[in-house]
Amino acid sequence: MHSVSEPGLIPFITHREGEQAAPDNLLILQHGPGNYRLHYRDEDVRDRDLRGVLWARCAFNAVDERGMPTGAPLWKLMHPYRQMMTMQALRCQVCTRHARTPLGFIFLAGPGDHDPTQPQILTNQPPVCPRHARTAAALCPHLEAKPMVFLATSAPLYGVTGTLYGLNGDGVHVVAKPDQPLPYGHPNLTTFLASQLIRRLSSFRVLDLNTLQRELAEAQTPA
Repeated sequence: MHSVSEPGLIPFITHREGEQAAPDNLLILQHGPGNYRLHYRDEDVRDRDLRGVLWARCAFNAVDERGMPTGAPLWKLMHPYRQMMTMQALRCQVCTRHARTPLGFIFLAGPGDHDPTQPQILTNQPPVCPRHARTAAALCPHLEAKPMVFLATSAPLYGVTGTLYGLNGDGVHVVAKPDQPLPYGHPNLTTFLASQLIRRLSSFRVLDLNTLQRELAEAQTPA
């Protein structure tokens, strides 16, 4: 596991200057008695995730020769679609390579984000690969260079965070921005605009970066 040794490296999920939110362009259609669903007026298949939830649109800057986004980083923000892409496919939030390790998946959290004694953890942070665990910890202001490290063998999709919409005499309007993620299968997801994908860690150990590095090295050493 490497330290920060790639000058100029910016995690793939980081929002960039110039990547503005797209116009809402939203409407709610009735699909039968009591069945309402949020849509874009010009919707296509890329606007929904694998579970059929509508996703917030956001501009994409051009990419460089490595396929990485360009533009000055907005360090405290994640691009909603890039967050969804990496979380959905369990790819590294820094480099987009597959994040699975011989011991499971590495998820990082801020030092006070979660109670590690809880049996389940909900996270909006996509995993990291072993190469970029220290990089992510050093670059992300939220992690404060001393993250809580979850080594998970089970991390199923849980749900989404975002904005709940409704319909009144003036048309489509914001009803609520729930503090907690809505699980897949929740009845409100039909009129929900998602902005972050959430996974549930249910089989994990809590480590520090040094212990993680040692255990990964031992797992890769031939017996």
